[in-house]
Amino acid sequence: MLQVKGVYKTFNKGTVNEKRALNGVDLTLSEGDFVTIIGGNGAGKSTLLNSICGVFPVDKGSITIDGTDVTKLPEHKRAKYLGRVFQDPMMGTAADMWIEENMSLAYRRGKRRGLKWAITGKERSQYRYMLSQLGLGLENRLSSKVGLLSGGQRQALTLLMAVMQKPKLLLLDEHTAALDPKTAETVLNLSDKFIAEGKLTAMMITHNMKDAITHGNRLIMMHEGRIIYNVSGEEKKKLTVDDLLKKFADLSGEEFANDRALLN
Repeated sequence: MLQVKGVYKTFNKGTVNEKRALNGVDLTLSEGDFVTIIGGNGAGKSTLLNSICGVFPVDKGSITIDGTDVTKLPEHKRAKYLGRVFQDPMMGTAADMWIEENMSLAYRRGKRRGLKWAITGKERSQYRYMLSQLGLGLENRLSSKVGLLSGGQRQALTLLMAVMQKPKLLLLDEHTAALDPKTAETVLNLSDKFIAEGKLTAMMITHNMKDAITHGNRLIMMHEGRIIYNVSGEEKKKLTVDDLLKKFADLSGEEFANDRALLN
């Protein structure tokens, strides 16, 4: 479903601020893989996701999604393949639009649009049913502005919108980092539910090592723009946080440097 081959990305090339963010990354995801990604500060985690999305072009290498080479495609043309949830709950929705209007935009992602009524009665019923799965009472608030929702409600809505059209690849970029622990757990459980029910292929960056172990069927560790550890199956299930810290020290030659991860 995803093949990242020999990808390099350097920012501010030729200046004193030059930073090689990706250093020959190779990664293949089979259909249905759910990969969690951990790493220290500046390891290249978000740069990898942004490269897949086309937020900026890569310097070298190729990115293929479901057999289609998207390396040269601009961000808006890759959107039909992808669903994405950001760290900031404010980024995935339009605050001044109603819940049903936001959902209508997500429902029509990648489709041709005409001049007919934007939301039909049948669609509205579908939206109510989808929202009821969140267990947050939003199915009764279709005409509420999204800006009035809490951060957790907004992030759950963003997640739902991201999976509405069953994307080829779902990208979760530290999507619970800005939430309180209880709300974060709710959103993570919803993520597991949607990924399992939709048989989606997904990548999740997390600063929480315990979550990285608990969720998904694969785990990769990044350091200085490279993947230094790739584990799956029973071996992943048996991991502990101490195992990951030791593994990082052994493979990178230094201590793990991410305050949020260590505090968790």
